[in-house]
Parts: sequence; structure tokens; C-alpha cells
Amino acid sequence: MEELTKSLHKLKQPNPNDKVYKDECIFSFENPESPDGLFICLTTFKGFSKDFLKLYTSKTGNNFFLNIKRFKHPIEKQSDGPESKVTRLAIGVADGFNPDSPQFRYEEKYEVVVVTDMKIHTFPYPHDIEKLPKVVQVCVESILKAESAFRVAEKEALSTWDGETRITTKHTNLLQLNNGKKIPPSGWKCENINCDLTNNLWLNLTDGSILCGRKFYDGTGGNDHAVEHYKNTNYPLAVKLGTISRDGKADVYSYDEDDMVEDPNLAVHLAHWGINITQMEKTEKSMVELELDLNQKFGEWIAQQEQTNQLSPCNANHAGLINLGSSCYLNSVMQMIFAIPNFVEQAKLASGLLSGKHLEGIAPRTFRTYIGRGHPEFSTNRQQDAQEFILHLINMLNRNVIDDKNLADYFKYQIEERYQCSSGKVKYQHRPEYLLPLPIPMDAVINKKEVEEYEAIKKSQGKNTNNQNPVRAKIELESCLEKFAASESVEQFYSSALQDKTTASKTTRLASFPPYLLIHLKKFTMEEDWTCVKLDVAIDMPEVLDLEHLRGNGLQDGEELLPEANESQAPAPVYDQILLGQLTEMGFPIEACKRALYFTENRGLEPATQWLMEHISDSDFSDTFVPPGIDAKKESETFTPIQEHVEILMSMGFTKEQAAKALKETNNILERAADWAFSHINELDSMGMEVEIPAEPKFKTGKGLYKLMGFITHMGTSTMVGHYVCYLLENKKWILYNDEKVFVAEKPAKELGYIYLYKRMDNFDTE
Repeated sequence: MEELTKSLHKLKQPNPNDKVYKDECIFSFENPESPDGLFICLTTFKGFSKDFLKLYTSKTGNNFFLNIKRFKHPIEKQSDGPESKVTRLAIGVADGFNPDSPQFRYEEKYEVVVVTDMKIHTFPYPHDIEKLPKVVQVCVESILKAESAFRVAEKEALSTWDGETRITTKHTNLLQLNNGKKIPPSGWKCENINCDLTNNLWLNLTDGSILCGRKFYDGTGGNDHAVEHYKNTNYPLAVKLGTISRDGKADVYSYDEDDMVEDPNLAVHLAHWGINITQMEKTEKSMVELELDLNQKFGEWIAQQEQTNQLSPCNANHAGLINLGSSCYLNSVMQMIFAIPNFVEQAKLASGLLSGKHLEGIAPRTFRTYIGRGHPEFSTNRQQDAQEFILHLINMLNRNVIDDKNLADYFKYQIEERYQCSSGKVKYQHRPEYLLPLPIPMDAVINKKEVEEYEAIKKSQGKNTNNQNPVRAKIELESCLEKFAASESVEQFYSSALQDKTTASKTTRLASFPPYLLIHLKKFTMEEDWTCVKLDVAIDMPEVLDLEHLRGNGLQDGEELLPEANESQAPAPVYDQILLGQLTEMGFPIEACKRALYFTENRGLEPATQWLMEHISDSDFSDTFVPPGIDAKKESETFTPIQEHVEILMSMGFTKEQAAKALKETNNILERAADWAFSHINELDSMGMEVEIPAEPKFKTGKGLYKLMGFITHMGTSTMVGHYVCYLLENKKWILYNDEKVFVAEKPAKELGYIYLYKRMDNFDTE
């Protein structure tokens, strides 16, 4: 007993600030439901699987643990009541999606475990607890009562998301025309002479017109006549007929606010057209209900693309990722990224995916908590864009380099931009990139006739075509590459030869080819009314891709370089401060706002906003703005740490120089800077008083010949709704990862992808 109790002085009770990891092993995905359960250290409150127990004890000397084993039993459905149904586009709220919906009842068993001389001693709790000192019982009871670290993180991450929350429209005092029109209580039909639709109809609250709504991704819905009417009239508000109910609720859409809205004066606005809201009955599905239907029909959509009645489950060493509430974007990205061999031994998540131990699926709670910490979007449960998440992940990899090995380098390539101004002289600029963004030229559609015939049939037959497979516009990838490489005109280019602003032509090439190339098809674009739409197109993506024709070779014979020009030589850009303030209040990054004002010459809010909308997907959209033609200062010359953050880090024991280095590496984010500093102690201890100018970046390059390895597909009309899945080529078979469900894909929808992963076909070690 003396040997068992000699380390009792190290036992602690968790205080409110301590994190208790009692849901999952910190090194693996073993949990209380695993055969051996989970072991929580009574000193550090970290959880371990049995595989790591003795190793942890030998390294730390902490040898007291609480073992939790959990057994789940299915809950039988109640036959005397209706089955619970999702009726709200929401997560974690009443009638919405509930990841923690009680499908099982749980039974837990506990043991106190003491490890001595590599032997494990067990004491069933609470039966044998009297054999151990009172302090053990107190610690165990405190851990059982404490909220788990994952649950705390969920609360911090806003564990509920309500997709039905709507802003109040700015058009509450809407001007309505007195044209004598009155709307009957039923019998509505689209007023467009070429349309016979009698459902999905929208009443414009300004002039009383009744027109059909937008069409959905699967070809159902309307023919866009209500949208066209807004473009012609600018009448902003429309209400969906059939959704108006006597309790004052209805679907109201504001075209210029580009969102579903609340109209506090809806009853008054409807009364103007002779509609008594207290007499109305809801007869059609709301947009929320339609979105729910589309989301829940996803399996049918996959089956349609596969052209098979049933997908074959894939159970051999393929683990899926459980959806933690609108995290399908994360699941798809991580399945694709961790399929790369270089990542296999680098992370707990990769090990869990590839170990073959968790075929029922694993929940990436720890990873999501860490990767989203401090980020205004990825720390929430809201749906996100997979492309933006990939860039965020790469930024995190760049900030957390281990042993001089940066995993982001496997995606990094160099862009070459060539400018030629009216003097005839040229300028070459280079920058690193991680995704290749390809525009989609809608003027290059190869089946234009078939698409036009399909649209004509839809307009003439209306809802009778809703059950047909939609005819998508088809575009060759080569057309996208040609658009990417085409020469473009750059206004207000500062020519150091002319010492004045002029117009220059710009061409873009690839100066290096990374081991793994991520291609982003820019399917989300802005319409003329600034509404965000997704292009419903099919891009022919080859399995073998040759990009050598896009290789940049730098200065050519006969070309003359422009003299170097810095910001002190060129006239300083002038930004209208009122316009700059208005743009930033809209939520645009300040550097992007500077770009917009510079290229629109401060002409006004509308031109600047339009420029922002047209360039919102540019890779350098929010980077520090340097006028074209000007040589940017080196990063080390321009970085200024936030003084308050420096002082806080210095209070933790770091020097001023070390604090500045940590903030520089983490873009002035204090919490990340502290984490970075503590994980790079050796580097900070050896650094000099001056921050060194970073060396020129190196690129892993080779031939521009690639083979398709995987892709992510998005189903839905917006990045903020819908669903992501991932396809991976493994052993000559395509595997479909739909969250925790994994299937063999007989006919992968390669032409409908959003993000593609290509693997270079030559030696990866060339630099």
C-alpha cells in the first residue's frame, strides 16, 4: 500500500479553469466506449487510452487515474407518438438538427487505477474506494462532476446555430404603387407570358406583380422571373405566396439586401394589395423547409450521380468523420489533406483516419477546437466555405512549423506576374500561393444549344420539367486555364520609366509546380444585382493534367526591366476616408477597401463596392495593398507588433524581441502568439536581439505533369448552406466520404467538383 500511495501529494481537484479531458484520449480516438475505456489522470486531468498509460506514467511519474467505461443501449422508439422531425434549419435548438439527439441510453462504470512498477492495480469505484485514502475519492468525485473540455469548447464555440435568424429589412417604410391591383386569395400563376408555373410564386410588394422564384441546384424551383423583374425595376421586397399564415409569418426576400428578411410591416404591405393576413393559410413549403428537403435528399442526389440503386459501403480501413454540426466542410477537407502520405505520422487525426480502428467514424472535436480557436468564423458551428478553410489550415501550418518541416510546403508554388507598361519595359513579380484559382468562362460552354433548348422547355412547360435531370453547361478545363493565363489590363500602374501612372498589360504564369496541386474552381460569383450565385456547370477534369504550357520562365531575351521603384518615389495613394469608413463598416477587410478606392479613383461608394464584389475571390484580396508597379517592402520591415500584446507576453517571461517574434509569426493574435512562443522555446532562446530578415522562400518543384488524386464536391446554392463530400482515389477505386459514411463510388461526379487535388507525377525532392 505504501508503494501505491507514495505519490498522493500530486493529486488535485479540478478548479473551474482546469480542462478535464474525459471524452477522448489526447493522443488517439479511444474513448470511454472503447473496450478498455478511458483513463483520466488525477493530476493533470488529461485522458489516455490504455496503450499510452504506462508510457505516460514513466515520463511524468503521475500514476493515479480514473478509468471510465461507457456502455450504450439503443432507445426503443415510442409507438404512441409521432417521430421527431427536423423542422428548422438550425443546429442545437428546438426542432433543429441535434448532434446530441438521444438515440441511446448510457451506462458508466468506474475504477481507480494505480500504475506502479509498470503494473496496473484496479479498485472498482465506489465499492473499493475505502481501500484508498480520502483524497482519492474527493478527486474522483470532482472529475465526475466537472464539465468535459469538449463540452466547454462547444459552448465557447457557440454550440447553437440558427439558420433561420433574419435581419429586419431596411425597407419597412416601403413605397407601394397605387395601380389599383388586388391579389386574389388563391389561383395564382406566374405573370410571365412564357411561364405557366403555379407554385414557388413571389408577390412583389411594390407593384403587386406575381412571378416565379429561382431554380434550385437539381433543376426544380422556378424560372428566375421574379429576379429578372427586380433587375428591371429595382423593387426590393417580395413575399412568397403560399407561405403567408395568419400568425403574421411568411418568407420575405430583399433583393438588394440579398437575404431573407423580417418585415415588421408585412400585414400593412399585404393589405395594400387586398390581402388580409388573418385569413391566410400556409399552403406551400417555406424556403427553410425546402432547404431542409434538399439537404436531407443528399443521399438521393449521390445515388443519381452514381446511377445506381444502392452504394456499396466500404469497410476496409476507411474511417469517416462524424459531422459535429455544419462541419462537413472540415470533414471533406481533412479527408483529402490527410490522404497525402506526408501527413500520416503528423497528427492524431491522420492516425485515427488511417489506423483501421474506427470504422464507425471518429469525431474531430480536438482538431476542430484547436484549428478554429480565435477565428471569428471557424470557431463557430456555422457552415463555411471549404476553400477558405483550406487557406486557414495552411496558415496554421505555416505558423506551427515542427523541426523545420512545414507541411504547407507540399502545396506551395510560386506565381509569376509579368507587367508591361506603355514604355515597352517589363516588370516581374513573384509571390507564393497554395491554391490555383481558375475562373469559369461561361462564354466557352460547349453544349450551349442543349442548354438553351432545356431552358426553353422549362419556360414553356414550367413545373412539368422539375423531375427531369437538369442539363448543365459543360466547359472544358482548358478553357478555364486559357482564361487564367490570358492577358489583362491593369489601370493606374506606376511606371518607373515614365515616372507616372499608366496602363499596363499583365500575364500570370506558374514559376514552380508543387508536389500536390490544389485547384479551386471559382463557381461562386456575383450577379449584376450583387447577389451571390453558384454556377451550375460541369467542368471536364482530366485524370492526367499537363500544365507545362503555363510555366513562367522570367526575363526573356530582348526584354528590358523597369527600374526598381519604391513607395517614396511614387505619389502616395489617396483614400477618401469617408468612403473607406463606409466600406469597412460593411465588413470588407481594410486592405481590400484600399484596393477598391485606388482602382476606382475614389469615385464613390457604388463603384468601390462593385469592384469589391467582382474581386472578392482574388487570392490577395485582403493582403497588404501595394499599388501596382511599386516594389513592396520586405515583411520584416513592415511588421509592427501591437504594444499591449508585447507587454502581456513580456509579463509571461519573454523578452521584448521574443514577444515581437511570436506576434509576427501569428499575425498579432495574442492567444496564438502565446501558444507559438511556448512551443518554440528553443528557437526563441537562441534568437538574437534583431529579428532576422527571412530568407527567400524555397519551392518544391518539378515537371508540371499531374494525376488526379481526389476532389471535394459541394451540393447547394451557396457556401453557407448545402453539403460537402470528398472523393479519393485509392488502389484504383474511388472512395466517397460523406461524413462518417464511406462508400465505394462506382461513378464519381468528377465534373461537379469544387476543389481538386492533383499529385505531381515526378520526383518530389527537386527544389
